Amino acid sequence: MKYAAKQKMLAIPNNGFPRKKFSSAGQGGFTLIEIAIVLVIIGLLLGGVLKGQELINTARVRALNNSVDGITAAWFSFQDRYRGFPGDYSQASVNLPGVTTAAAANAGNGLVDTNEERGFVWTHLQAAGYITGSFDGSDVAEDAYNCNLTACPDNGFGFGMNLSYTTESKGAPTADAHELITGGGIPIEVIAELDRKVDDGRPLAGAMQLGDGGTGWVAADSSGCQRTDATVGEVYDITVNVSSNCAAVFRNF
Repeated sequence: MKYAAKQKMLAIPNNGFPRKKFSSAGQGGFTLIEIAIVLVIIGLLLGGVLKGQELINTARVRALNNSVDGITAAWFSFQDRYRGFPGDYSQASVNLPGVTTAAAANAGNGLVDTNEERGFVWTHLQAAGYITGSFDGSDVAEDAYNCNLTACPDNGFGFGMNLSYTTESKGAPTADAHELITGGGIPIEVIAELDRKVDDGRPLAGAMQLGDGGTGWVAADSSGCQRTDATVGEVYDITVNVSSNCAAVFRNF
C-alpha cells in the first residue's frame, strides 16, 4: 500500500494533452546540400556586386575619355578653322557668333597664358560650335583644379576642366606647354585605368600624368594618388591608400 501511495504521489497528470517526446533526431543542422546552396547564392550575390562596380567604373572611364577626346578634337579643329588658339584668338568678337567681349590684352601671341584667356577658351569653343554649354568666360587660374562649372566644362565628378599654358604634369617637364587639367574629385581607379587605356599607365610619364597640385587640389592630394613600388617605381595607388580625389593632366595640346 505504501508503494502504491508513493507511485500515486509521483504521478504527473497530463490534463488530456499528449506528452512531448524529445529526440536527438529532431535537433539536426543543415545538410551539406543546403550549405552548398547557400554558399552558391552568396557567391552569386558577391559576383553581381563586383560586376556592377566594374561596370560603373568602366562607364566612368569611358565618359572621362570621351570628354577629353571631345575637347582635344575641338581644340585642334578651332586652330584649323581660325588659325588661332581658342581663348587667345584676337578676332573672336569679329568671327565668332555671340562673342562681344574684347579680346585679352595679349591675345594672338599663340599662348593661353592668362587667367582671362583660360576663361575665354570655353566661350570661344562654344561660340564656334565645337562644344556645348553655357560658359560665362570668367577668369580661371593657371593651376586651377576646381574651376567653377559656370566657367569650365564638367569633368563628370563635380569639378571643371582647365586648359592652360603651364607645367602642371607631375613628371617634372622642363618647359611650359598647353595642358588640359582634368580637375579634381576623380577616383584613382578611374585615372589609372584611363592612363592604361590611352597612354603608358604610369603617373609620372607620357602624355597623361598625375597633376602636380595647385588651386583647389594641393600637392598632398596628388601624393595621395601614387605610391612607390620596389620593382617598377612610381605607380598609381589603387591598392593601399585608394583615393577618391585625384586629377590628371594631358600634355602637349
